[in-house]
Amino acid sequence: MGSALGKEALERIAALFAVEAEINGRRPEQRLAERQVRSVPVLAELKAFLETGLTRFSRASELAKAFRYSFRRWQALTRYSTDGRLEMTNNAAERAIRPLAVGRKNWLFAGSDTGGERAALMYTIIETAKLTGVNVEAYLADVIERIGDHPARCIDELLPWNWKAAI
Repeated sequence: MGSALGKEALERIAALFAVEAEINGRRPEQRLAERQVRSVPVLAELKAFLETGLTRFSRASELAKAFRYSFRRWQALTRYSTDGRLEMTNNAAERAIRPLAVGRKNWLFAGSDTGGERAALMYTIIETAKLTGVNVEAYLADVIERIGDHPARCIDELLPWNWKAAI
């Protein structure tokens, strides 16, 4: 019984993700309108389903713990349905910081504080280039080639948001 309830809960959540996949990239007001029409009713049904489900299995079960977790955080879990600017999940933020989490142990082997500072500087430059839409490999190759002869007073020209590849 518990696995059937868990499967049904996941199917309801999948329906919410399907709505988000369809409206991804639209303007916030359009996303909000779609969410109000399509997601809010599913959320209401999901909440009722979770409430009913809690009465059908042991309080100590893992599924009961998951359902209670959802109830305790219901306002935060559903906040995205009231603001079209918000994403349903924090997956984008998680993906953005994954390299930092993976690299954390590697930084222990930077060799020195100065080596760690240089690694942090490089990570910052690379992530900034990504955020500004710059091809990171082309950017780094070009800057490394040019920086020796580039005037120090014009170094800001080589920052990712100002950079233009040499012709």
